Amino acid sequence: MISVTEARARILAGLSATTPETVSLAEALHRVTARPVVSRLSNPPGDVSAMDGYAVRAADAARGARLRLIGAAPAGHPFAGSVGPGETVRLFTGSLVPAGADTILIQENADAEGESVTVREAPGPGRHIRRMGQDFRAGDAVLTAGYRLSPRHIGLAAAAGHPWLTVHRRPRIVILCTGDEIALPGEPLPPGGVVSSNGAALAAFVRAAGGEPVLLPTVPDRLEAIAEAAAAAGGADMLITTGGASVGEHDLVQAGLASRGLVLDFWRIAMRPGKPLMHGRLGEVPMLGLPGNPVSALVCAILFLLPALQRLQGLPGHPPAAEPVRLGSPLPANDIREDYVRASLLVPEDGGGWIAHPYGTQDSGQISRLAAADALLVRPPFAPALAVGEMVPAIRLAPLGL
Repeated sequence: MISVTEARARILAGLSATTPETVSLAEALHRVTARPVVSRLSNPPGDVSAMDGYAVRAADAARGARLRLIGAAPAGHPFAGSVGPGETVRLFTGSLVPAGADTILIQENADAEGESVTVREAPGPGRHIRRMGQDFRAGDAVLTAGYRLSPRHIGLAAAAGHPWLTVHRRPRIVILCTGDEIALPGEPLPPGGVVSSNGAALAAFVRAAGGEPVLLPTVPDRLEAIAEAAAAAGGADMLITTGGASVGEHDLVQAGLASRGLVLDFWRIAMRPGKPLMHGRLGEVPMLGLPGNPVSALVCAILFLLPALQRLQGLPGHPPAAEPVRLGSPLPANDIREDYVRASLLVPEDGGGWIAHPYGTQDSGQISRLAAADALLVRPPFAPALAVGEMVPAIRLAPLGL
């Protein structure tokens, strides 16, 4: 068995970012930039007023001075002339500052009557003016390559004059579930059967992480059926299997894929849940074989598939971040395998940090416990027992969006 860290490193080593494509801003949310976004213009495009008020010359705007109103310049309608001695132009937030003016007299500090404006409070030079390029200038790289685009970044790209962005293509992930006992949700269960939750969960996982899932029909535990289904992975960015990766005589995924040219990299990880994880290549397609137990499959997806999807989208593919939380219930000593303990998190009434309460049972078939969990508590191999109040690393699930 190899460690979780080594397994993740070996999976990521065989992956590279998908090819770039150009999409509209409306389609760019959560995509990853494939090249820098260079601004086509300056922001603001000229000196503009930051407030409603009057464009004036500071030398003329002493308290009590009366200025002659010579025009107005609403945003989008610049004043064509210039401001001379003793003159002023009515401005609004975002209006271009006309030539000759060097400060803004805000309307709260002015009394206007007809074509005359009296200064109640003198503005200093340069007050309330946003200078051309104060935010960014034409030619500036406002976003680097490898940025996952949030709504804030979409707004920045739009302000920089880009209706289209070059991003990495969404990774196409083929998902193959196996097992004679598997029935789809809503179908009658065969004798000894179970409902397949892995296919739906993994497809949703891939979509939430930025990929494009292709969920194949479930195949029975027959070598030829598994081999035939694997042909659908051609051209995919990754093949995910679930089930059939353990050591039973009906766990046939490895043998079935071997007939299609699977080159196995590793099998079995020193972790709980998820020991029978498998990784290799099916021709040019990376393959990740997840366990059939639903909790094991999803925990392995969090630890291995999520970084892989990030790497395929042009991101580094870091492991999920862990942060220290305080135990509200004790934890026993750990054995040889790295353990990922499902737990709830609570914030105490005094407003302190997270308090973790591990679930009493950690069976890898209890999908309800994983669905209710707030975190996975990380227990290294041979970690000693921990008492209430001690700290333990936790992978919080909500920030992952999963």
